[in-house]
Amino acid sequence: MRHTPDTRKRCLLSAYGAYRAASALLVLLLAGTLAGCAALDPDAHADALAQPAHLHRESVDTGRFVLTAFSRVSQSDKPLRVYIEGDGLAWLSRTEPSLDPTPHDATGLALATQDPSPNVVYLARPCQFTPMAMNPRCGIPYWTAKRFAPEVIASMNQAVNHFAAQTPGQPVELVGYSGGGAVAVLIAAHRTDVASIRTVAGNLDDEFVNKLHGVSPMPESENPIDFASRVAAIPQIHFSGADDRTVPPLVAQRFVEATGERCARAVTVSGMSHDGDWSNRWAGLLDIKPACGTTRSEKR
Repeated sequence: MRHTPDTRKRCLLSAYGAYRAASALLVLLLAGTLAGCAALDPDAHADALAQPAHLHRESVDTGRFVLTAFSRVSQSDKPLRVYIEGDGLAWLSRTEPSLDPTPHDATGLALATQDPSPNVVYLARPCQFTPMAMNPRCGIPYWTAKRFAPEVIASMNQAVNHFAAQTPGQPVELVGYSGGGAVAVLIAAHRTDVASIRTVAGNLDDEFVNKLHGVSPMPESENPIDFASRVAAIPQIHFSGADDRTVPPLVAQRFVEATGERCARAVTVSGMSHDGDWSNRWAGLLDIKPACGTTRSEKR
């Protein structure tokens, strides 16, 4: 059969359309594969979260630990807001600890990406995201029984110093998720430049929480509620999920009472569990400003 110019054109257009369809399918398959890889690779997932928010990865050597951070510091004359990650993948089961505590779904980082402030820093906890070869002192105790040990808090505080030096004379605002809430309180107890504390599902009394779940105490760790009086004058809000069975709202309420209730308040967020999608709610919750002399507890 002889092809006329018109039939040849129709054939070429048909072939091109088939090629376009196949290319689109390949792109979709590739995108799906990359998304799957990011979901499987905590580092890729963290980078994918951070990039759209212009948070840049860096390593901070604190002497004892090399910590991974993501930061965006664009106005040195504005406050510095620091987000602290939770405990991550500390345990594989109730009795079996993980060999790597890096979170597969970094909630603390997800919160930081929703913050429009000019100076935002995310700090991973010791041994998270950073290669173990760079952290010879890392070991299972530092994400289990010693996760709030004095040397851990000192290392995290030194990392805060590193970024605070980029905003000289400006106040520091601390935000901590889960175990990162404990770290935020313990860091604040050792500083004089902290203007506010916000915790999300924060473990603010590890002794009480451990008893609640029937697990071993952590005598080598510091307990945030023991430092409540030292942070009592700092405006603070402690957000809890109404459906949180891991760190129930009672934990935040007990901590607020321990501060004397003048500058601390507990806010229970409806429909939220411990590992719920806090980042989706964060913009609205961030609008609630910590202040002294406000209602000590409420529901949202």
